[in-house]
Amino acid sequence: MNEQIIARHWLAIIAPKTAPAITTSTVLILARIWNANGAEHSIGNAVLMTALSLAAAAAGVCASIGQAGDSVIAGTAFAASGGLALAGVAGYTDGLSLPLLLWVLATATAYGLAARYWRTDRREHLAHQRQTGARREKHAHIERVEALRAGAQIEVARTGAAYAEQLAQALITRAVLPGFDAKAIEAAGLPELPSISTSKEY
Repeated sequence: MNEQIIARHWLAIIAPKTAPAITTSTVLILARIWNANGAEHSIGNAVLMTALSLAAAAAGVCASIGQAGDSVIAGTAFAASGGLALAGVAGYTDGLSLPLLLWVLATATAYGLAARYWRTDRREHLAHQRQTGARREKHAHIERVEALRAGAQIEVARTGAAYAEQLAQALITRAVLPGFDAKAIEAAGLPELPSISTSKEY
């Protein structure tokens, strides 16, 4: 019933929130490095990145069509398509204004999509916490009832044992009193009491 409380590190809390910005920033930085190393105004590199981006988008469309579509694979494919398009434009152009504009748009889109999954995850987490709390309360109530029942049974057994001990002590005490006659009690119609023989026959 007592669950261990684990405090999450602040990095573990903030890391998922910064992942979209880190991802798009990494793509932009790598694209600008690629631009400085010969990709600027390179038609072949632009065609390659365009083809890869279109292929990733097509894979996302195929993964999201039909009843057997997988939203995780589709989302990953669309994210890869957007990243490749950003890298292609940032690597091809010579200025920073268009790559930065695309970086802002890509980051905003990534956060918009991620916020939807974060809300869903938070709702599921809250629902799980409610169910866990309800189960914990139910089990605690059952345990309290069982503890009370066991305590009552122990008290009844203890009281019965004490009564039996007192009755036995009273019978023994009465049997050794002077003038006690078990035969006279039986003749009067009272219940038979265990007789204690105080004399020995030789």
